[in-house]
Amino acid sequence: MPSPAVVLDTNVLVAAGFNPRSASANIVEAVKQGQLRMVWNEATRREIEHIMQHIPPLRAHDLSELFRPEDRYPAPTHPQRFASIPDPDDRQFAALAHATDAMLISNDDHLLRHRDRMEVTVLTPHEFWHRHQCSNQAQGRT
Repeated sequence: MPSPAVVLDTNVLVAAGFNPRSASANIVEAVKQGQLRMVWNEATRREIEHIMQHIPPLRAHDLSELFRPEDRYPAPTHPQRFASIPDPDDRQFAALAHATDAMLISNDDHLLRHRDRMEVTVLTPHEFWHRHQCSNQAQGRT
């Protein structure tokens, strides 16, 4: 069975960097272990790297292993379809999740507030991690 595809909003990586026991950190570790596929494109990678470089305690975190070439999505994603989301940077993540049929994981209030009106599944890290754990248990994996 293929690993589930996820799009990680920047704030998930920030949260993981600050709290290694958080659901965000568990998700990032699952990506590193190949249990989840982090789908990305050039726009989302630039945004993630830009934000992480501007947070002094997180600058040293090496994120390169998260950006696997085989999980890069090279086609257009059409962020303008998500104009109801106030932050243009958030639109990039929603558009990528929509284009790749991946779950978008975020702590961002703009995305969470609009999730019922989007054609994208948006979950908090805690919500996603709980679902992921339950799914693994149901399939006999730990």
